[in-house]
Amino acid sequence: MTTKKPDHLTSKEHIASSADQLIGEFRALMADAEALIKATEDHPSETIGSIRNKALETLSGAKESISKLDGNLTEKAKVVAEGADDFVHRNPWEAVGVAAGLGILIGLLIRRR
Repeated sequence: MTTKKPDHLTSKEHIASSADQLIGEFRALMADAEALIKATEDHPSETIGSIRNKALETLSGAKESISKLDGNLTEKAKVVAEGADDFVHRNPWEAVGVAAGLGILIGLLIRRR
């Protein structure tokens, strides 16, 4: 028999995995940009060389920033998910009311189109 995880745990894991996925995609983008910059090393032009150096400096700064952001983003996502979970557990009927109100509002907006 398999046990189903409670929905509040699943949403916390989803938020954390989304943040990790976003950071992973950004790191892949930086690696691709770095490879593109290194592919231009054969061009002797001084202008291309200065642009390449500036881009490499920017990439190294971005790598440092993303490393710092990685931990902060994951922690903030966990705090937000825990806050939402606590709110729903303390005020279940308010949460149902808010969800119903948003559903009605979205339904009205879709119907008008």
